[in-house]
Amino acid sequence: MYNIDDKQYPCNTSLTMKYIGGKWKATILIHLIKKKRYSELRKACYVITERTLSLQLKEMEADGLITRTVYTNKPPLKVEYELTDFGKTLIPLLHSIAEWGNEAAKTNKRITMVEYE
Repeated sequence: MYNIDDKQYPCNTSLTMKYIGGKWKATILIHLIKKKRYSELRKACYVITERTLSLQLKEMEADGLITRTVYTNKPPLKVEYELTDFGKTLIPLLHSIAEWGNEAAKTNKRITMVEYE
């Protein structure tokens, strides 16, 4: 059993899913393997609503997975996100998840690739 802020996680898998679970966290994290400005991240994650992206970023920052740096020295305001050292420990897992998705797409006849314009 694991506890974080008085919330219990019954096993290490549930603890891991606390950090990367949900529809978009893993997608956002894999895009942040390289530091990105908010606008670059927004463009890379264009299917995510701006509100959802913002909420997920705040959660991952609070969890210590990413850092947010605001540069105010000259207009326009510049905001960058990057993985923390703790967040970087997820990189092998994120690559494994992506590889599993590639293999599933090759072998599962129900999965089709759709190109967005």
